[in-house]
Amino acid sequence: MADFLDVFRNVLNITWQQIVMMLIGGLLIYLAIKKDMEPTLLLPIGFGAIMVNIPGSGAVTQKILDSIGNVIGLQEGALSVLYDAGIANELFPLILFIGIGAMIDFGPILSNPKLMIFGAAAQFGIFFTMCLASVFFDIKDAASIGIIGAADGPTAIVVAQKLNSKYVGAIMVAAYSYMAMVPIIQPPVIKLLTTKKERLIRMPYKPAEVSKTTRILFPIIITIITGIVAPSSVSLVGFLMYGNLIRECGVLDSLSETAQKVLANLVTIFLGITIASQMQADQFLRPQTLLILGLGLFAFIFDTAGGVLFAKLLNLFLKEKINPMIGAAGISAFPMSGRIVHKMGLKEDPHNFLLMHSIGVNVSGQIASVIAGGLVLNFFM
Repeated sequence: MADFLDVFRNVLNITWQQIVMMLIGGLLIYLAIKKDMEPTLLLPIGFGAIMVNIPGSGAVTQKILDSIGNVIGLQEGALSVLYDAGIANELFPLILFIGIGAMIDFGPILSNPKLMIFGAAAQFGIFFTMCLASVFFDIKDAASIGIIGAADGPTAIVVAQKLNSKYVGAIMVAAYSYMAMVPIIQPPVIKLLTTKKERLIRMPYKPAEVSKTTRILFPIIITIITGIVAPSSVSLVGFLMYGNLIRECGVLDSLSETAQKVLANLVTIFLGITIASQMQADQFLRPQTLLILGLGLFAFIFDTAGGVLFAKLLNLFLKEKINPMIGAAGISAFPMSGRIVHKMGLKEDPHNFLLMHSIGVNVSGQIASVIAGGLVLNFFM
């Protein structure tokens, strides 16, 4: 009888805010499964959001109260423990960077280095959003919110944690959710800023041979240069480039394969569901969270616009025109953004293959976003 009363009491303890969060979790799962929108991110985040919003959930740490409501202890939850062990200390995002680095082929930008400038141009939204966010939040929180525009979840987590932002949960969820929604966000912005004629511009791919020595030296040199310019970025850039060095050195093929598949997948499983520990209704459903989500979307849109408009500006001076759509791939959502631009090019002209150009720009955006995160940390730590 007592057990039945406990169950009944727990049902009565469900708040409308928790129901809303469970519905949000269900929506994320729906988008992951039905719409195939980055299921490796949205499915664990969605399921985790449901877990942590069950009243008295054992998945997150709960306060133990005495009969008069005083806190007499804590009951640790698995997701809270994982959060402290892997995200609060930036461990999971940095380990994931090793896997991402091992997946990236820097060949396209090494054979055509000018593509790197598009990665830098597409970070415009970060700093524009930071200025806008500073109107509503203190400067460290504003800087953390601006990094959502990097379209790079691990970078957003590391920056928000190091700057001790009060809105880490909302920033993490916004960063990963918008990464998954790049196929929805980017195409309308690209079409709005380009003409039919511009989208039809063909860019023949003329690959230059990149030596193995160059491929090996590149991650080492990038780590040293960015570390000197922005010392706070060494862990971010270093882990990314270490993963790439494993890939390119030619003597660690088994480690490279493990980093790309087993390591990246394993960390992603824990990362997604652990992020959801910060989606508890009492912490998440606040006006500030909605504002952060809006600012994150603003950052994504302006990053995309910055890359496209920069390409259009260059076309005023270039004899051999650039398809401005590739500028949109300068955000760090690798490789989704590069594929989107390629598909948009094929839709306009079935014989217009932009994949190698867009992936090259996308890769440069990955580097640029990490450097941008390091610069933000240098300024505000």
